[in-house]
Amino acid sequence: MYRFTIIVLLFTSLVWAQQNKIIITGKVTDGVAPIEDVNISVSNSDNGTKTDGNGFYSLRVNEGALLKYSHVGFETVEILAEDISRTLNIILVPEINELDNVTVTKTKPRKTQKELFQEYNTNPNLIKTMFGILDKENIATALYVLDEEDFPPGAIDLIDLVNGKIPNARGSKLNSDPRNWMITMRGNQSINFASPSIYEIDGMIFQEFPYWLDISNIKRIATSPSLAGNVKYGTLANAGIVIINTKTGNFAPGANGTANFDQAKLRNNSYGNDAIAFDTSNNIPEYLRQLRNSTSEEEAKKIYSERLEQYGTSYVFVLDSYQYFSKEVKNQKVADSIIEENKELFNSNPLALKALAYNYQEEGRLEKANELYKELFILRANYGQSYMDLANSYQEIGRYKRAAAMYARYGYLLEEGFLRTEGDLGIIMDRELNNLIALKGKDLLSKKELKSLVLDDEFDGTRLVFEWNDSEAEFELQFVNPEGNYFKAEHSLFADAEGVKNKKISGFSSEEYLIDDSIKGVWQVNVKYFGNKSLTPTYLKATIYHNFGSASQRKETKVFKLSLKNVNQQLFTVSNMSTVVAN
Repeated sequence: MYRFTIIVLLFTSLVWAQQNKIIITGKVTDGVAPIEDVNISVSNSDNGTKTDGNGFYSLRVNEGALLKYSHVGFETVEILAEDISRTLNIILVPEINELDNVTVTKTKPRKTQKELFQEYNTNPNLIKTMFGILDKENIATALYVLDEEDFPPGAIDLIDLVNGKIPNARGSKLNSDPRNWMITMRGNQSINFASPSIYEIDGMIFQEFPYWLDISNIKRIATSPSLAGNVKYGTLANAGIVIINTKTGNFAPGANGTANFDQAKLRNNSYGNDAIAFDTSNNIPEYLRQLRNSTSEEEAKKIYSERLEQYGTSYVFVLDSYQYFSKEVKNQKVADSIIEENKELFNSNPLALKALAYNYQEEGRLEKANELYKELFILRANYGQSYMDLANSYQEIGRYKRAAAMYARYGYLLEEGFLRTEGDLGIIMDRELNNLIALKGKDLLSKKELKSLVLDDEFDGTRLVFEWNDSEAEFELQFVNPEGNYFKAEHSLFADAEGVKNKKISGFSSEEYLIDDSIKGVWQVNVKYFGNKSLTPTYLKATIYHNFGSASQRKETKVFKLSLKNVNQQLFTVSNMSTVVAN
């Protein structure tokens, strides 16, 4: 009877979430300029609206509704409205296959990245970028591609290759020093070629002219002058971008006798040490700068009280102040009083509760974090993340049977159809449960049950789990191995719209990455933050498991406030031989 009551309450919670009305407002742009007349519709209903001349819109919807943002010439964006969805500022990117829809001949199906990779060496219209392979014949914005077969004879440098061959670009040799040369484009910003372009070479961004590049090693060049086409590169590319594919960076089938392997595993991009320190002086709000410049604790308290009048409605301000007095002043009593006197900002606010729980976990205040995860579970009983967070929290405070019960409850509700999981998101839950049983099985099961149990997770190494408090957050993680090569994983609508949608449907805002012992040494983890469709920062929690799955397993938690956009920042380094080295 008790279990039935819980299930009914959870089902009622899910239905209520879908029926509760919220008003969503925002602005739709192409990354630079507003877009008028964007159709914003609610799936399976007649509800909808359009953006005005400044790109703004407002729409009243049910929680759980699927919003679609569409406009001719742009990719359609789908967003699942959640309990915290209030402001959604959307960036639309050009539709890659727009030209296919206006040709007289039979339209061709959209090719996958794998298919484009297969034909890269035989199709001179293709160019590889850090965001995937583009085909100039099937893209809505201007893109000029020059293959090595069409390079002008006698060219001795990059300027010679561009001039006279690419109509929208011009190379300038300002003096005899090639470091002062530049390529400019006739784009949206100037008719006089005033601003220099940036360069992407085999996935790496360079702002200075690449005078060191051997042109005999160039396979293909492309120029993109369009602001809309360069939106993913951020403001750095407002004056256009020159994309260069080299021969040594070409691993497509047929290149230098290479076999057909997965590109992501073979790129082995060399890391250019371009990540800045995470907490730089230019990346903090003014009130935090004032607190850090205070000469005494009393002065800091006075600054906090004065700024509270201005920022008193922001849980971010409260968290920043809490962290300052807790970590820098080392007065936990004052820090806790700041949370207590502003607790109304955290009540019923999943974003604020998660961010505070993350901080408590980082500090090792695990009982306090557990209390917050209980509140989150009540608020979001239909989110898979709520079950995993509370189960992990119970495990952290030694309540292993409670943790196992949370996993069991999640599995049961999943089987009964009260909860949903899309894609491979169930894998992370299975790994968590397997890990709990592997480490604490004797406290949970009988000897007979343990003897007959076969666990299907044999990974042994370093496990990284990332979780973020705002499900609208978009970012790119970069993992640099001990040999100086990197791998990127992007969580964004642009790179993986289906994956983002599946996470929201399943109620997850986390990802895991496994580092085995094939390359031993120190790994570096960087992040490039793209935003969360609002003006507030996102809190990212990284849980690092050392010797995962073994009796010597241990973990630590690190929390980062993401606010600086489109800049590669170093989060931490980790050794798969010993411990985390540094922030």
